Amino acid sequence: MKHEVLKLGPPVIFATGDDGRLGQAIAARLQAELAEHEERDFVDGEHKIRPLVDVESRDVYVIASLEGDAVHSPNDKLIRTLFFIGALKHAGAGRVTVIAPYLPYARKDRRTKPRDPVNMRNLAALFEAMQTDCMVTLEVHNIAAFENAFRSCRAENLPAAALLADSVASNVGDEPVVVVSPDSGGSKRAELFRSVLETRIDRPVGNALLEKHRSAGEVSGSLFAGDVAGSTAIIIDDLIASGGTVLRAVKRCREEGAAKTIVAVAHGLFTDEAMALFEKGGPDLVLLLCDGVAVPEVSHPARLRIVPTEPLFADVIECLHQGGGLYDLLPYS
Repeated sequence: MKHEVLKLGPPVIFATGDDGRLGQAIAARLQAELAEHEERDFVDGEHKIRPLVDVESRDVYVIASLEGDAVHSPNDKLIRTLFFIGALKHAGAGRVTVIAPYLPYARKDRRTKPRDPVNMRNLAALFEAMQTDCMVTLEVHNIAAFENAFRSCRAENLPAAALLADSVASNVGDEPVVVVSPDSGGSKRAELFRSVLETRIDRPVGNALLEKHRSAGEVSGSLFAGDVAGSTAIIIDDLIASGGTVLRAVKRCREEGAAKTIVAVAHGLFTDEAMALFEKGGPDLVLLLCDGVAVPEVSHPARLRIVPTEPLFADVIECLHQGGGLYDLLPYS
């Protein structure tokens, strides 16, 4: 299926919410320059944000950093991005695509307690209320919930499997390799990654699963399905926040006889507790993909790898701008 092509010059690319590093890298890959915009704060804490270039009938892309940092919370960045989309639409933008490498509130995608909010759905409603035409994110927590939440806006999730697999492939030897999902909810993500990695290293890759239940902040479950003895265990997940889930998986893989442990995730949010990943007992290597999320200094930087995302995002922008689908860019299980 072909999508509408706006035949009015090159895409207009903005970067909001951070220092623009990822936006600059994406623009450079597309041999373009970031469009200028103004962000102004007022003494009472309110703000305004507006484009400083003509966007009338143009194909506009907003690279939006939406994770919390030391300056702005996810709420601050979210409302600024929403207001910016509104400003673009009011200025006559023909199509607005938001590229949010990390999508906040996406983990709250179902009711787990009475009268719980489903914030993934609420988040989608906010972007749709501002007439966003397309939302693109990287390795969202629950693909089905993400796709079902957006009704009037095109929603595209970019799996991290291919980019992560390329980096993992260069960090494994001839020993057996097993991909481990730290919980049942990530089993489909792990299987997609396993199939891509198997192609990259051209030999069989095993799989394993660790049981995990969470209730009122307490984690339980002891079942481990799979054989990691003597292997390199690749623990795959969508993000690291406190690091508790992956550290638990690292410990169990070692108890089961794994010779080496690698953690591969798309997003590194890194609360203070996550620094334990780089201390004794942590994995041998941590591979982080999303360089749109700022990664703090760590105690053992040799254990850390950052995999750039701008090649994928630039290809996505080029493809969408030309009116194509993204099928050839993404791995499918």
